[in-house]
Amino acid sequence: MTAPEPPALSLRFGYGTNGLTDLRLDDALGLLADLGYEGVGLTLDHMHLDPLAPDLAARTRHVARRLDALGLGVTVETGARYVLDPRRKHGPSLLDPEPDERARRVDLLVRAVQVAADLGAHAVHCFSGTVPDHTDEDTAWKRLTEAFGPVLDAASAAGVPLAVEPEPGHLLATLADFHHLRRALGDPEPLGLTLDIGHCQCLEPLAPADCVREAAPWLRHVQIEDMRRGVHEHLPFGDGEIDFPPVLAALAATGYRGLTVVELPRHSHAGPRFAAHSLPYLRRAARLAAERTTGTPTVPSHGDPSATPEGSSTP
Repeated sequence: MTAPEPPALSLRFGYGTNGLTDLRLDDALGLLADLGYEGVGLTLDHMHLDPLAPDLAARTRHVARRLDALGLGVTVETGARYVLDPRRKHGPSLLDPEPDERARRVDLLVRAVQVAADLGAHAVHCFSGTVPDHTDEDTAWKRLTEAFGPVLDAASAAGVPLAVEPEPGHLLATLADFHHLRRALGDPEPLGLTLDIGHCQCLEPLAPADCVREAAPWLRHVQIEDMRRGVHEHLPFGDGEIDFPPVLAALAATGYRGLTVVELPRHSHAGPRFAAHSLPYLRRAARLAAERTTGTPTVPSHGDPSATPEGSSTP
């Protein structure tokens, strides 16, 4: 008699469009739906729903219809490298010395909130930025808390959570920094967290699965990829050091129901190939997590492409 399969974990996997920048957005969305993803992390950028080009509302309606037709959920991400300034990566930031420059980033985030509301997105992702030269940390935190005011107001009015990502090298780099910001702002209801699993491996004192458990009350968005300790390099699954089944089991146990989005922006040159590799890997890890939780052996169906060995590497 064949052993029953363990119950599936309640996780929804997506893929980030910043890892598919050589594809038109319509083509990228169609690819992800065909591969079996349940959602997309949509980075607003000049090649994918440009937030600064004319007719944003009309273009957003088109994307909303496309997502609905394909059955894809969405998170709006704002990590485009050069969408505001063609010469400064992620510039200007919320920490820029010039008030007018900080205001440009605030405007982008407010636009992103409106786009997210129009798309029915479950969150808007954002980050702090790096501390500018000749700026002390107290000043940087003051700028950050002030800049978040209008963004949080927009998020509250739209009913869309804001999900701040701790980013290695930024002012807000760790979970502890997120809590510092939350306290400084008075713990506003719309303020949540983007947890990047690779970043946990890179620099958090806790293991990634423990980071998930600690972050659970504030989780609004999750990004996932492989990574090595102390090296901020997003890697395909199997090329780093993370043991993913415990991470996915912890994530499912939190009751998180948003998207868990593959984040491979430096692999866009072969984006379709990495998208095709990543979902079977995650599904296999989720089955192993369920097996370890319930003690039920995993029995993949014949020919299941996700039945790849643990630790399988780059395609």
